[in-house]
This record gives sequence, C-alpha cells and structure tokens, in this order.
Amino acid sequence: MTAASVPDLPRSGLPFSFELYPPRGAAAAAALTHTIDTLAAAGPEFISVTYGANGSSRTSSLDVLRYILTETTVDPMAHLTCVGSSHAEASRLIREFLDAGVNSFLALRGDAPAGLAEGEGYLGDLRSAGELVQLIHRVQAERVPYRESPVPGQPGARTLHTERAKVRIAVAAFPNGHPRSRSTTQDIDTLLAKQAAGANLAITQLFFHADHYLSFIQRARHAGVEFPILPGIMPATSPARLRRILQLSGEELPSELAIELDVEPTVEGQRDIGIRHAARLATQLIDGGAPGLHLYAFNEHDTVLHVLRRSGALPADSPIVQQVKESA
Repeated sequence: MTAASVPDLPRSGLPFSFELYPPRGAAAAAALTHTIDTLAAAGPEFISVTYGANGSSRTSSLDVLRYILTETTVDPMAHLTCVGSSHAEASRLIREFLDAGVNSFLALRGDAPAGLAEGEGYLGDLRSAGELVQLIHRVQAERVPYRESPVPGQPGARTLHTERAKVRIAVAAFPNGHPRSRSTTQDIDTLLAKQAAGANLAITQLFFHADHYLSFIQRARHAGVEFPILPGIMPATSPARLRRILQLSGEELPSELAIELDVEPTVEGQRDIGIRHAARLATQLIDGGAPGLHLYAFNEHDTVLHVLRRSGALPADSPIVQQVKESA
C-alpha cells in the first residue's frame, strides 16, 4: 500500500505541532528554512526547536526561532534545559528568548554531561523541570510587571494594565516511565508537581503502542493532571532511525516494525513502512481522544506531512495537502 492510496479521514482540524533541531552548517540552515516554510503552510499550532545541553546551540536555536517568528504565522517554542545552569544563567537565557518575542517554552531538566553520573555536582542551581517552569514565570513577571496605554480623549493620561502576556510552558511526560523513576506513581507525581509549578502543556516521550499513551492519560487524569498531554511521534523510516528512537526513549524493540524495516531492501520502501506505522499509531491516538499530535520531524517535512495526511489530521482545505499527495 502506497502513501497515495490511503484516503483522507474525517479528523481534520486536530491540532498538531512539530519539533526541529538547529542546523549544523550553512547548507543545512538554507535547507531548514524551506522545511520550516513547508511545515508552516500545513498550519501547525507551534514548531519547537531543540536546545543543546549547557547552551551548545543557543545562537543557532535562537536564529531558527526568530525565523519562525518573523517569516511565518506559527508560534515558535524554545526548548530549555536547566542541568548545569545557575539561576543567573538560566534567567538571562529566558529573558533573551522573551525579548526576541518567544512566549512558548518546553522546560526540561536535561541529561548529565557525557562521562558524569547522577550526583557528581553537575545539576547547578535548578534541580528539576518544575523549578525551571517557576523561573520562566518569575522572569516573565519581572520583565513585564505592567504596561500602560493612552486614555482616548485625554492627552497625557495613561491607563495602567496589570495583566501580563501569557506564556505557554510545556513539560515532558513519560507514558512508560522515566529511566530514573522508581514507579509509574512517581512519574504521575512528578507531572503533578510540574502542573503546580505552572506548566500548562505536556509532550510525551516516544512510544510505539497507543495503549501505553491512553492508559497513561487515564492514570494522569485520575490523579488530577488537567493540562493537555500531546503524544510525541517520530516515524521510524529506517533501521538506523529506529535504533535512534530506542536510544532516545529507552523503549523496548518493537519486533514487528524492526523486522519489516530489516527485510525491506529499498530506502523508499523503508520510508513507507515507517510512515504507515506512524500514521496507524496517530489514528489510534486520535480515536482514543488525544488532544493533538506532536511529530519529531528530523528537519525534514515530507515524512511527517505524509503521516498527518494518512491519519487524516491535515485539514482537507490545507494548501499543503495537494503538494503532499503529488509527492507521494
């Protein structure tokens, strides 16, 4: 079955979003602007941009975020990690993003630097994603304590407004458990702590079975988690990509998908297998009540757009639909 042979399903209008990473080199940067333009034409709710540990890609991340902000109508989301950062360093970075016009963040604790184990003094001042969430709100409050506007018909008179611009702060969720957690209960408790800190969205770690997400959502809602939890999907379009997903997520090898990818000799055939599996997962998640989809694009647009079309998540009147069909 080819990508072009699956009809659009009546699921259009469901929010979706993408993740990109900063380009490595001038050629990659030029290619990424085309990818961003194409993804933006599909109408995502936001596009997130990763951020290297200890600020390793701060400048390039900010460049990508600025491009999204100025050249598209899509909301850019900045990734932030707090491992190894002082309060002053983290506050300065948050303020830099806010000053650039970025008002959406993915707050992450982050991993230890290579060669260091837990407890070797690398954590810095902020020891959890929840503390980073609180800091983002604090910096925003300090940066814009109030605003003024002129009073019509009264020259020189000003009205004081105490409300502040809203910031969207997403956090990570782990349907199959965080590697450092002792139990699924601890994972839910951590998510509740992030909610109490002011997070208003979550994006899940990668998984391969819809039931893992749906059962996690049921437990989270029962415990009192109220904000939307978006399922994260990364199409496994090659054996190497599948290995990368397993490395990132710590998930068990999905044997059926692994076998299909291994026995398929062509790159195009492997790509279609990955799209088909990801679209099937997306369809099951949508049918199960997921509030949206978050797709890891690997700085490419074709694959994730095919997944959205095949799952019916792309609106039928989207200007990108015909282009996706024609390239299938």
